[in-house]
Amino acid sequence: MMSDFPEDLRYSSEHEWVRVGNSGVARIGITAYAAEQLGDIVYAQLPEPGEEISAGDAVGELESTKSVSDLFTPVSGVVSAVNESLADSPETINAEPYGDGWLFEVELSDTDALDELLDADSYAESVSS
Repeated sequence: MMSDFPEDLRYSSEHEWVRVGNSGVARIGITAYAAEQLGDIVYAQLPEPGEEISAGDAVGELESTKSVSDLFTPVSGVVSAVNESLADSPETINAEPYGDGWLFEVELSDTDALDELLDADSYAESVSS
């Protein structure tokens, strides 16, 4: 199993990652662990830009050859962008979960919530136990 989780990210217990840019916009994706557990992702239903979302909400679905899984948002705010390229190539999520396989971006309404997310070591511990 892939045990390396990028140190610059924050993680949720639902296996999403968050990368916060300088502009207060958070980019969200699923971890390599989650992508591996799901298997080959064939469809990503993502939230709509402009949609207001709250941490913990189910905001979409990821469909794989094995199952359909809810996609949760680890942060609150307004969806500012979605990764349009996933419509044609959802397999990018499996191939590059921390890169081109990102899912959506959120203009954060509350940056304090980031402190409640896990760091790389805590997340690695949570998936190995």
